[in-house]
Amino acid sequence: MPIIKSAKKAMRRSAVLHERNSEFKLRMKMAIKKFIKNVAKWEAVSFDDLKKVYKFVDKCAKVWVIKKKTAARKKSRISRLFNTVQKKA
Repeated sequence: MPIIKSAKKAMRRSAVLHERNSEFKLRMKMAIKKFIKNVAKWEAVSFDDLKKVYKFVDKCAKVWVIKKKTAARKKSRISRLFNTVQKKA
């Protein structure tokens, strides 16, 4: 346990940020998984579904839960998957 007052505050702040970051990551991962599951089932995947996934990924990048280039990579892979489904449909 920290003894110094600033170290105590840093520990509390770290816990709060960890909770927030975990929530953002969970939302993003769930959106991506749901999108990929719908693609695998060959269900109707619309542009709105793609926009919803983009929204979660962009939000995570905005608050620095993930890096900007990681967000770009995830969006690129998702859009590539979306494009293959659109071509086959």
